[in-house]
Formats: sequence, C-alpha cells, structure tokens
Amino acid sequence: MPVKRDYYEVLGVDRNASDEEIKGAFRKLAFKYHPDHNREHGAEDKFKELNEAYEVLSDRDKRAGYDHYGHNSNADFGGQNFEGANFSGLGDIFDAFFGGASTGPRPAQQRGSDLHYGVSITLEEAAFGVEKEINLLRTEHCPACQGSGSAPNTQPSRCPDCNGSGQVRRVQQSIFGRFVNVAACPRCRGEGTIITDPCPKCRGTGKEKNKRNIMAKIPAGVDDSSRLRLSGEGDVGSRNTQAGDLYVSISVKKHALFTRDGDDIHYEMPINFAKAALGAEVDVPTLEDKVKLKIPSGSQTGQVFRLKNKGITHLQGHGRGDEFVNLKVVTPDSLTAQQRKLFEELAKTLDSPGSRK
Repeated sequence: MPVKRDYYEVLGVDRNASDEEIKGAFRKLAFKYHPDHNREHGAEDKFKELNEAYEVLSDRDKRAGYDHYGHNSNADFGGQNFEGANFSGLGDIFDAFFGGASTGPRPAQQRGSDLHYGVSITLEEAAFGVEKEINLLRTEHCPACQGSGSAPNTQPSRCPDCNGSGQVRRVQQSIFGRFVNVAACPRCRGEGTIITDPCPKCRGTGKEKNKRNIMAKIPAGVDDSSRLRLSGEGDVGSRNTQAGDLYVSISVKKHALFTRDGDDIHYEMPINFAKAALGAEVDVPTLEDKVKLKIPSGSQTGQVFRLKNKGITHLQGHGRGDEFVNLKVVTPDSLTAQQRKLFEELAKTLDSPGSRK
C-alpha cells in the first residue's frame, strides 16, 4: 500500500496556514489538475489527492484530529478515521469553487446526521466496563411508507425536469473559460423521482421523530473524555440512505479515595505513628474489595507500596494496572491523660543515648 503524503505538503501550505490560505491553495491546484482540463497521465490521481487533503484540512474537527493522529487515526475513541473518509465525488469541491465540472456522478443522497450524547460513569465502571441506557430522540424512517415518502401502494414518479437522472446541465461562462455546469436537479433534489401522492403520516418526508432507549456497552479501561461510536444509531438520511452514527462522550467522576494515573490508581493510606514504628497489618481498599497489607516497622510518610493488578483494566489489551499505596503517618491532634502520660514516658526513652543505637 503506498504511503500517503502529508496533507499540508499536498496543498503546499504551512501547518499553521489559515483557512483562507488552504482554500486559495486548493483552488489554484484543483483547477490545474482537474481531469477536465488536464489530460496528462496522473492528473486525476493528483486531483483525488488534493480533494482528500482539502476535505480534511478545510474542516476544523477533521483538521484537529489529523494534526494529532495523522493518517492512522481510529475514530472509535475521540478521533476521525481519515483512511476510510467518504469523498462524494471529484466534482463536488470543484463545483463549489468554479461553478461545476463538465462531467460528474449523480448527486449522492445525504447520509443521516450524527448524534451526540454524554454519559457519566464511576471509576469502578471505567475500570471494569458497564452498560448504560441512553434515552434519545432521533429521526427514523416513517413506518407507514418505510421511508419512501409515498402513500402506501403508490410509487414515486420520474422527475420530468431531469428525466430521472437527478441532474440538470447548463452552460456557464467564467474567467476560466466555458463550463458545462452539472448540478443536482432542484425539483427532485437529485433523487430522480418526485412524490405525487405523499404519505399522510409523514407528509411525504419519509421520516418521523421517535424516542429510543439504546444500551451502550462501555468497554473496560475507558478514561475521562473518551468517545464511543455506535455505528448507524444516529438520524436516518434521505430515502433509504445510511443512518448517521451516535457518539457517546464519556465523563468519569472523581473518586473519594483513589486518583487515576493512566491505568494505575493511587491511594493515600493514613496510619498512626505507633503502627508505623512497630509495624502492622492493615486493610487497604481497592476498586473491588479490601486486601491485607503488611507495613514493616519503621515505615515513614511518603513510603509507597505496590499492589499488582489492582488498577484499571487495559483498554487495548489484557491485564490491569497497579494500585500504589502512599503511606501517611498521622500525628494525633488530641490526647487523653493516659495517652499523654505514655507519650511523655516514650519521649524520655527516645531522647536517651541508648535509643539512638
């Protein structure tokens, strides 16, 4: 598989180029390499490359994703998949700048809109995965006409303006010369058919709004600001076209005991200085339950103990992170009379020369 060139290099602009600079560079190169004006070998491939680069760099979100992930982005969590980008035809962008190409494919029907939904989960749910119910309002095909827009037992008619092609042509003069502009038929909107007997339920739109409850399976290991894509769970598009996607943005709540560092977690363990001096076995909370931890005698504040495989499940692989227990020796701020007496006696022994041996 050939290695893709950097999109900024393709357009001949700096990575900090403004939107206008990117637009201007594409306009100049697109006219030069468009197959209707350049019959040289490789011109069409060059134009496809320009079209792909501009499709990404002219869109704020796609450009940000490309700047961060490059060509190898994976759209499932927070990215755009540039390798699988859907370009609707070589003439589309050229038409926007120059008023049309002399040839072009039939206008593509519009894909459904993407939907976005936010979900808040606990650290435990992020660690082990969870299913969440999502309640949303989305556009779906009308059940009465199955999305056709026509009344039951009727069919759309061929558009008389474009004779069913979905396109109309007109000759246009511009500063670049004479062009035959191929555009979507305004009467049928590029579909080639018109509805003569509209469905009474949806009034010919072929769509209706419905409430839906969808179960989203959130995988173990997700982090705050992760994004899950549910393919085809967005709004439906025009008649019988692909539905959009549902993007679920994940927010992980702060935990009362633990802080997260990648797939590891940290816990601050308070312990009185008698146990720290003498050593003790203590119960330490984890994401699942409590475990026993042996504190050696003479332990100090800041000492760290590691509990293997007690952290967050790895998102892209097997196993888990660790839990790190950070020791904090606590000095009592109030004492009973008996405790004070015992501490005074202890202080005398600690101050004696023999205590330093």
